[in-house]
Amino acid sequence: MVTALSGVRVLEFGGIGPVPFAGMVLADLGASVVRVEPPVGAGLGAELLARGKHLVRIDAKDARGAEVVRELMTAADVVLEGFRPGVVERLGLGPDVVLAANPRVVYVRVTGFGQEGPLAQRAGHDITYLALSGALSLMGTPDHPPTPPANLLADFGSGGMLAVVGALAALLHRVQTGSGGVVDAAMVDGVLLFETMVLGLLRKGSWRIGRAANLLDGGAPFYRTYRCRDGRFIAVGALEPQFFERLVEGLGLRGELDPAWQLDENRWPELTRRFEAAFSSRDRDAWLASLADLDACVAPVLELDELGDEPHLQQRGCFVRVEGHDEPAPAPRFAGTAHDEVRGPRRDPYRALVVGGVEPELARTLVASGVVR
Repeated sequence: MVTALSGVRVLEFGGIGPVPFAGMVLADLGASVVRVEPPVGAGLGAELLARGKHLVRIDAKDARGAEVVRELMTAADVVLEGFRPGVVERLGLGPDVVLAANPRVVYVRVTGFGQEGPLAQRAGHDITYLALSGALSLMGTPDHPPTPPANLLADFGSGGMLAVVGALAALLHRVQTGSGGVVDAAMVDGVLLFETMVLGLLRKGSWRIGRAANLLDGGAPFYRTYRCRDGRFIAVGALEPQFFERLVEGLGLRGELDPAWQLDENRWPELTRRFEAAFSSRDRDAWLASLADLDACVAPVLELDELGDEPHLQQRGCFVRVEGHDEPAPAPRFAGTAHDEVRGPRRDPYRALVVGGVEPELARTLVASGVVR
């Protein structure tokens, strides 16, 4: 089966979070992905993002092991690397070395703060990059400290997806020019990119500093979550007037609330209180059944252990069964192609094909065997 990235060879070298995520997405799109790990242990969570990959162990700090990695890198189309700036250079595996051996390689470097700047060498995690970019200040309620959204935004949405977009753009550039190059995918850059619209609203005076004070951050009574009688939550996104009217009708408040109040911010506290009282009067699923036919932009706030029973997700095939467990299916989907299975070889996790100290001939064996073609 020909897939979007059939024939593209990816070498994933180290890193947690965004690097293995980017490698998984590229594998889902049909690339042949090899992840290199040290002889002992694995990157946090990397084993959960290993689908479609071959995983090998190499001690890159050993001179002979580094030679193996270098040969694998130069045989690849795309290298994904997630260390702090300077680490791979000290191992003799930096982009200058790899591109000198094969100028067609696309070398993607994923960091938190980028390859240069005062914070380039500083340690950090998702919450750190959200804080520096201003995104964390948007999250939560005004009476509590800002709440991080797990590690979804900076790690995966920013670093991981920037790496994928950068790799694909550089591959297209290579088709046009014959040359690869270096992609600097910094998580702070990605989060700032996500904030383009909000920063534009702030510049226009249409966004207030502070949490839950604006149209899209939970400040508006028609764009927030509500607790139901059973302690579960419903999300309301009734931004447009027609959806707001249907919401008021569905809550049984048509005779008590004027739909014209929607954008009157002086009315928002009252609307919020009335919506809170209404939602708290019934269980979540009872409200969902009652509102199902109104198309009022409401949805249940599902817990993670409820996803497997959600009818839309099931009918659409949003999960695939891998080693007895459900995992999110590859995305996006392509018309006329199979998209309901994980492509490529599954885990056979962390097999000891390569250990520090082996001869570079093993790299050639891997190339010859098709692990890296």
